[in-house]
Amino acid sequence: MIKPLITLLALALFQPVVLAKTLQVSVDDNLQTVLDSASKGDVVSLDAGEYQGNFILRQAITLTGNNVATINAGGKGHALLLKSSDILIEDLTIINWGSDLTAQNAGIYSDKKANNLIIRNNKLRGDGFGIWLQSGKHIKVEGNEVEGNPTLRSADRGNGIQLSKVEDVEVTGNTVSKTRDGLYIIASQYNVLKNNTMHDLRYGIHYMYSHSNEVLDNLAYNTRAGYALMSSRKLTVRGNETRDSEDYGFLMNFITYSDISYNRITNVWTKPENKVLGRDGKGLFVYNSGYNTISYNTIDTAEIGIHLTAGSENVKVFGNSFINNPVQVKYVSNREQEWSQEGVGNFWSNYLGWDLDNNGRGDTPFEPNDGIDKLIWQYPEAKVLLDSPAILMLRWIQKQFPVLKPAGVRDSFPLMTVPSASDDTLFSQPQSTKTMPPIPDQTAG
Repeated sequence: MIKPLITLLALALFQPVVLAKTLQVSVDDNLQTVLDSASKGDVVSLDAGEYQGNFILRQAITLTGNNVATINAGGKGHALLLKSSDILIEDLTIINWGSDLTAQNAGIYSDKKANNLIIRNNKLRGDGFGIWLQSGKHIKVEGNEVEGNPTLRSADRGNGIQLSKVEDVEVTGNTVSKTRDGLYIIASQYNVLKNNTMHDLRYGIHYMYSHSNEVLDNLAYNTRAGYALMSSRKLTVRGNETRDSEDYGFLMNFITYSDISYNRITNVWTKPENKVLGRDGKGLFVYNSGYNTISYNTIDTAEIGIHLTAGSENVKVFGNSFINNPVQVKYVSNREQEWSQEGVGNFWSNYLGWDLDNNGRGDTPFEPNDGIDKLIWQYPEAKVLLDSPAILMLRWIQKQFPVLKPAGVRDSFPLMTVPSASDDTLFSQPQSTKTMPPIPDQTAG
């Protein structure tokens, strides 16, 4: 019995080892045939030139364009369809895929349950979706450039990078422009979007029905809204910048238990040719969103600094800087809202109070909206009366007889200078969302 066992063991040990191969491909070769014949772990390396067609990757391989190869999908379908896990796509130029948004035409499209993908350093230019990932986990999308077709209406373009029902995806260092939305995330959890640049879009980053995501250190400019966060919870949105938006810097619609901190919003202004009654650029627009922390953000030169509405209460607002906004706050509430935490309020560029004890906080509270403001919001045509003696008298009466003043926003500790995160003597660490009331047992829609 021992001899047969030794023989079998020797045969097993000396079986030839199958190593991953590098398959060099030229434009004269049939690329799809090479992809189909490749084995797990092989590298398919493309020579310089244009490879025309719609290609399917069915094996766990690497496809590299070496920064000299172009995939041209001929104006239809997906350029690359990934039907396996453990695929690496890098250094390719991908152009001219389909424009059928219903069919989800994309430059790179991952089939369901394709995990452990890496998509990096590719250049994509086309009409439909740039990169579409669905139902996968453990994916990295790094350093890609996605450009849409600006000759199409915004609604007829695909999104630059779309995450649908995915988990543990890192989207870092990408640049997206001229698509519909830059990064679109729906029903996806535990993902990180970091250091991406989005411009000339409808929305830079757009969230729907997702939770436990991080949005960190991204830049959006020349958009209708830099960041549109909708129907999601437990988002950490920190260190981002948006500038030159037309309607919103940050749009929050039914966002709960989230931390919106250390972001910078500048120049949110509706273009004169698009101006209609009630359409004003809003630095922060918070609709039907509660139990959030909004702290240490800068809102500079927006038509309205922050607009809260539709039951957006139980919100912690402190450490923010409201600078050069014609209307700092637009908020109608049935009860007074205190916008400070543990003695730290916000900086208001139009605060006229004194700091006689030199502690960095104003000696009198700041109330950025009053009954006259609310009257103007309800009847915008009444703006022509703002400087009239009657309005001035009403404001004087409100100050002299506070009982006549309706409930609104109150900052009991307005800051005398723009906050600095390094000034430990004045500012405490921002509150964690973990200190908020328990999160109801619910799942993303």
